[in-house]
Amino acid sequence: MTVTDDLSAPAGVPVPDTKLAREATELVRDTVSELIYDHSRRVYFFGSLQGRNRDLGFDPELLYVGAMFHDLGLGEPFHGSGRRFEVDSADEARRFLRAHNVPEDSVRRVWTAIALHTTPGVPEFMEPEVALVSAGVEYDVLGIGYHDIGDDDRTAVVALHPRPGFKQRILGAFTDGVRHKPETTFGNVKADVLAHYVPGFERGDFVRTILDSPWPE
Repeated sequence: MTVTDDLSAPAGVPVPDTKLAREATELVRDTVSELIYDHSRRVYFFGSLQGRNRDLGFDPELLYVGAMFHDLGLGEPFHGSGRRFEVDSADEARRFLRAHNVPEDSVRRVWTAIALHTTPGVPEFMEPEVALVSAGVEYDVLGIGYHDIGDDDRTAVVALHPRPGFKQRILGAFTDGVRHKPETTFGNVKADVLAHYVPGFERGDFVRTILDSPWPE
């Protein structure tokens, strides 16, 4: 596919005009659904805007790759991996970045940003790229900090990447992405998704895991 990206900088946030960013866009666009593609792009824009609000200096290219790859692991090729989808997504981003000879510290930042994007309360205290992938996800999916971004900026982003029926559609994508490996939802937010949408799902119980361990005391 030939990438014909929109570089008009919605809300004053340009997409990095680099070979790495263009190839990330092409790979993700060819791999995921339109739903996930639009969501991932919004995560970049909203994460960037929250970075501006928080006066954080960040590498736009690394933030872009983290945002674009963060949900890749929900796809069918990873349904039997036995690992959390966040790790599958992070590993794909790491392979992509290493293939482009990106420095290892930058690779680590992107991997961590993706792996922790569903772990609230931790990323905000880490490197800006890690914090802002999570901030973008939290904004687009959960509405956290909704009023931190002005109406005009929010409208500009959504005009470029619309979100029709997004709440139900993204919950469906989460369900389809993890229902084949329910054990990976133990102790994380995706257990709530399966509890709502997969009949017969039984979430892991941390207390029972401790009490039923082989330790006598």
